[in-house]
Amino acid sequence: MVDIMEKIKLEEVLGLANGIIWGPVMLALLVGVGFYLTIGLKAMPWRKTGMAFALLWKGRESAGRGNITPFEALMTALSATIGTGNIAGVATAIALGGPGAVFWMWVTALFGMATKYAEAVLAVRYREVDPLGNYVGGPMYYIRNGLGQNWRWLGFLFALFGMIAAFGIGNMVQANSVADAVQSTFEIPSWVTGMVMTILTAAVILGGIGRIAKVAAKLVPFMAVAYLFGSIMIIGSHIDQVPSALILIVDSAFNGAAATGGFAGAAVWAAIRYGVARGIFSNEAGLGSAAIAHAAAKTDDPVNQGMVGMLGTFIDTLIVCTLTALVIVITGVWNSGETGAALSIMAFEFGLFGVGGYVVTFGLIIFAFTTILGLSYYGERCAEYIFGVKAMLPYRLLWLIAIPTGAMGKLTLIWLIADVMNGLMAVPNLIALVLLSPVIFSITRSYFAK
Repeated sequence: MVDIMEKIKLEEVLGLANGIIWGPVMLALLVGVGFYLTIGLKAMPWRKTGMAFALLWKGRESAGRGNITPFEALMTALSATIGTGNIAGVATAIALGGPGAVFWMWVTALFGMATKYAEAVLAVRYREVDPLGNYVGGPMYYIRNGLGQNWRWLGFLFALFGMIAAFGIGNMVQANSVADAVQSTFEIPSWVTGMVMTILTAAVILGGIGRIAKVAAKLVPFMAVAYLFGSIMIIGSHIDQVPSALILIVDSAFNGAAATGGFAGAAVWAAIRYGVARGIFSNEAGLGSAAIAHAAAKTDDPVNQGMVGMLGTFIDTLIVCTLTALVIVITGVWNSGETGAALSIMAFEFGLFGVGGYVVTFGLIIFAFTTILGLSYYGERCAEYIFGVKAMLPYRLLWLIAIPTGAMGKLTLIWLIADVMNGLMAVPNLIALVLLSPVIFSITRSYFAK
């Protein structure tokens, strides 16, 4: 009884902390830093998006220093971000904030492109080579190497938060989502799903970043194209409703959404709050995690990788999340009272009767699996920063043990801890981005002056 009471109290404390950490101040900081960087870069991420896609294609066979190609680095970063946020996150934002939440997701992504650009630039600029010959970097390294030894403590905090958060959001929560989806759709026990995922994950992550990147480079484009194809089929069959859906999204963003059907109604503030929060949850701009993958890219130019990196936010939110949102809105189920993945499944089933639910279920499974792969690398690099290369194998083994545990467990407490740590990661990273912004602006000016 005492243990139960203590757990309840801990959940209450963590819930309160989570509400503060992911409250208005943090969301304003995340968007505000993106706005500041966008202005400082003179809107370069928006002006050079086409050039960035050209660099991405060229980067499939880059020969610079590093461990993986720029394309593989982006796919590894996308493997960690394209996941439940694109399916359940978008649906939750609409269910709680109305269609207007989608508009604020767009705003978050537009400014988040500058943030992701800055993170990737600094990751390559201040990366190191570890004793095993791996190129390592990310916020903890650009804090230490860019801001100096007096800031080592801040880099340590980022690594600590990242290492812990990865086990929750990147591992146990993802495994639990897959197990639930498989059990409800195919009636396969959670323990079976957990063991299969553990075996598949072991086959990939024990091979290090090279193998993770190669799997991500194949799975991410495949899953994205398959999911987008299903979305576009539904949108195409309701093409006459797209203009009215877009009008509803923009109008609700500034006027709120009235109660209708099973929807309780939402004020403008709810649209902003849930749109920004779920946008950040989806693309992770400002959290700094993607920089860890970009640091391993085979490139000698930080700006090139920065431009490739900013496409992660563009693809994740402005393309994938937008298509999910349009399917939910044009099929008319957004006000049904459902939320999360159930709302997305309802929308796809309505648009592609008999197969739509399977599209979402398989998408959720593959998205979550690749997130487990991508976050394993992030967490491992954070552990290496704190404990050295000797921590790599133990971390991978612990990662594998956590998968079946997550698949079969009740994760309320785990989710709260991971969410708190995930939010705390942003603080050291945002401080570093602001303090190192003169370096970002200078490197960018020099690049385009050439």
